[in-house]
Amino acid sequence: MFKLARYLRQFKKEVIFGQIFKLTEAVFELIVPLVMAKIIDVGIKNKDVTYIFKMGGLMILLGIIGCSVALAGQYLASKASQGIGTTIRSDIFKHINLLSHAEIDKIGTPSLITRITNDVNQIQVAVAMFIRIAGRAPFLIIGATVMAISLDLKLSLIFLIIIPLVSFTLYMIMGKSIPFYHLIQKKLDKISLITRENLEGVRVIREFSKQESEKNRFEEASDDLMKTSINVGKISALLNPLTYIIMNFAIIAIIWFGGIQVESGILTQGQIIAFVNYMTQISLALVAVANLVVIFTKASACDARIYEIFETKPSIIEPSEEKNVVENIDNPKIEFKNVFFSYHKNNEYALTDVSIKIFAGETVGVIGGTGSGKSTLVNLIPRFYDIDKGEILVDGINVKDYKFKTLRMKIGIVPQHAVLFSGTITENMRWGCENAVISQIEKAIKIAQADEFIQKLQDGYDTKILQGGRNLSGGQKQRLTIARALVPNPQILILDDSASALDFATDAALRKAIKQNTENMTVLMISQRANTIKYADKIIVLDDGEVAGIGTHDELFQTCEVYREICLSQLSTDEKDNA
Repeated sequence: MFKLARYLRQFKKEVIFGQIFKLTEAVFELIVPLVMAKIIDVGIKNKDVTYIFKMGGLMILLGIIGCSVALAGQYLASKASQGIGTTIRSDIFKHINLLSHAEIDKIGTPSLITRITNDVNQIQVAVAMFIRIAGRAPFLIIGATVMAISLDLKLSLIFLIIIPLVSFTLYMIMGKSIPFYHLIQKKLDKISLITRENLEGVRVIREFSKQESEKNRFEEASDDLMKTSINVGKISALLNPLTYIIMNFAIIAIIWFGGIQVESGILTQGQIIAFVNYMTQISLALVAVANLVVIFTKASACDARIYEIFETKPSIIEPSEEKNVVENIDNPKIEFKNVFFSYHKNNEYALTDVSIKIFAGETVGVIGGTGSGKSTLVNLIPRFYDIDKGEILVDGINVKDYKFKTLRMKIGIVPQHAVLFSGTITENMRWGCENAVISQIEKAIKIAQADEFIQKLQDGYDTKILQGGRNLSGGQKQRLTIARALVPNPQILILDDSASALDFATDAALRKAIKQNTENMTVLMISQRANTIKYADKIIVLDDGEVAGIGTHDELFQTCEVYREICLSQLSTDEKDNA
């Protein structure tokens, strides 16, 4: 701790003045025992009521001023901590959006959620306590020791013995507990993962009646966290008792040896009370320091986890400037040149030596077995991942030479898993084109075969979609995601198995509407169904990351064994006879 300390610079005034106010409060606390000693030694001893009221009034005044500066310090500490937390969260969110899919997959969504929420909260607490205690507590310890020395050097030796002893106790306990706090954060990630999976997959869990097993899995993770927390709690629980035992022995020593000096006339009763007050102040300050160390330890673990996100650099770098290259209509719209790609950047290639040409206006089908690389192939076009070898060209320009926005505005993508966002249907439709007029949206909705079910909704286009589209069926969500991709009228439309939840009639109507209404659009259709891509201008067959064949349905059925096997496994007996 603290790699994120740079954020304190943005709140210099709050940090500096907050510390000053808390130090001022400490000064008043150090004066109070002296005033108390005067009341005892002068006012009470001489039975001077006027003096007692006078010094009592001074104590009240010191209390009011001390309370005022303390509140001011608390306010500044809160302002700084909340401001820093907000800034860190914003920066994390911005940075996560810069990361490619590979980095997000590596860290994991549940861990990112925990870090941006729980971990940042721990940093906020640490900042607030730093302003409130980090300067004040040491100042009180040193100040109380100096004031005690000024009263009596010999008796103050007790302070000089006790403070190192308590400090050593703190050091030992913190040394044992620090490793546990790192473990706790990791175990919180696991609980976040299980919670997220259960909330997203609640229907599947109920379908398979797995509620009990999921409860057990959650309880195991919770018990694991509980055991770790209990272990660190047992160690931390020793902190206050040990500190108080040492400090109470110190107070006993002060009263014992101080009493002897009072009898000898070296010290007064008021000075002994002042000594006890100073020892109590030191005791409270040391306990505050101990708690501060605990907070800082937790925050240190969180700081490292947050910094890890910032240290994770995106593997895909956007060019600073786009090359001024004139598009040539004779070039293929999309071209793969000897492309090799591995998710883990090793020799285990998901795609191997892929070379494909796709021309403008073509409808291209992509088919292959599970894990053959279909989704990987199309995810490389908008540059969600970077290839290991070869080139991918769009309009004759390497995708690495495009700005992200320029490249991705050319492409409309409908992912495998339909994702909608909370808001109205219209708001979802405008994700790719903020200024889309209602006629554009209506056209896209009709092409996607979604107009029929939207008309039946009470609020039509203004119908509210719940998080993740939970109030819609799978087929409805798929049709809306297709419509959303069509609204900006992209040059390239990628349908990544995005009609899997549609019935055959709707699927056929969708393909027909896309063909009729997207004259110059290049369409890539990934599907497990041979019938879906049967009438495409060109079909690309993938097998274990390699191109097994390219051609029309009839050509591939005769020449490509992989395609023939897929078709025969799906066609009816009559269709096989006619094939």
